[in-house]
Formats: sequence, structure tokens, C-alpha cells
Amino acid sequence: MSDGPATLDIDGLLTRTPTVRRRLDLTRPVARPLLAQCLRLALHAPNGGNRQNWWFLVIDDPETKAGIAQYYKAASDAYLDAAPPAAMSERAVAGVRHLADHLHQVPALVLAGTRGRLPHDAPLARQSSFFGSVYPAVWSFMLAARSRGLGTALTTVHLAHEREVAALVGIPADEMTQVALVAVGHTTGESGFRPTPRQPLDEVVSWNRWQQ
Repeated sequence: MSDGPATLDIDGLLTRTPTVRRRLDLTRPVARPLLAQCLRLALHAPNGGNRQNWWFLVIDDPETKAGIAQYYKAASDAYLDAAPPAAMSERAVAGVRHLADHLHQVPALVLAGTRGRLPHDAPLARQSSFFGSVYPAVWSFMLAARSRGLGTALTTVHLAHEREVAALVGIPADEMTQVALVAVGHTTGESGFRPTPRQPLDEVVSWNRWQQ
């Protein structure tokens, strides 16, 4: 069992919504009405100009998940085999590989994206607005899922094969941009999640002038 709405206040929710890779329950389906509740809450997230250009595609069909998982594993293996990020611990790398090996078994995958495509030379402000108008909704979805006892893992690795995944699920790739993939499932283990370890505040925060 996991912490549910009765045991997590807002501070607990914000500090206990980790990336869940190895503790996703691969045997227990996630009901569509439960996913719909979380997505409905996600639609209240702030976004640029209130344009609400986001879209979400929920995938629970085993064959479709398996197809996406093949592209995901190929991209994940290539990424880690080339040069795992120095900041990633061995445990984190093992978690990434575990998810890549089992993505086809995850009960539900949620593809998140936005309408339109950015030109390759788009200015930074436009890039920030384009992607930043989707990610708050993705995070809201993850928080809503956590409050209902679910675990999530946000990843972008599959974007190395964005066009192939788009063709697999019928997304018009010239008109729609994928931004993230979220693996969703109930969690295993009897205890809830501890607060996620993070850097000390004074290592990442400055006041009035850059001091880091």
C-alpha cells in the first residue's frame, strides 16, 4: 500500500512524489476512470496565454505499449551505453534500465504533447513558452496520481524516436509535438515514499544577484 489522500498533506505530496521505476506494480491494472480524474485535474494547470494547446494520449493496449517499449528501450540503451550522466548514481542507472526492460508491462502510459511544431531556430523565449505550457499540466497529473496512491515516472528518452512512436499511435507528427511520456501504475511495498533527497537550498538559490 502507498500513502493516499488521507495521509499526505500538500507539503507531503510535494516532497513524496518521486520518479517511480522499480516499484510500479506491473500486475495491477489502473482503472481508466482513475486516470481520467487525474487528467481532469491536470487541465487546471497554468499555461501560456491560457491557450491550452496541450494534449494527452493514454495507452493501455498491450500491443501498443509493446511497440512503444521497443523504441524506448533502443533509445534508453543507446543513451546509457554512450555515456551515462556523471550525476547519475549506479542505483539510478539500474532504475532506468529496469524501466526500459519492463515498460511494456507498465499498466498505463501517458503521452503528453502540444499542438504545433517549433522551427529548429526558434528563439529561446518561444521554446520556453512552447514546452513550459505543457509541463505544469504533466506535473499536476503526476501529483494527482500520487495523491491517489499511484506512482509515476516521467521520461523523454523515447523522443529519440518521436516520429516512429507518432506513426505507431496515429499522431500527426507534422502538426503535434510530443513532450514527455509518463509511466503510471499502482506501487508495490508496504511503506510509503520518503521525502526525495535534494541539494541544500543555499547551493541553488541566490538573492538579488548571482552568487552560486
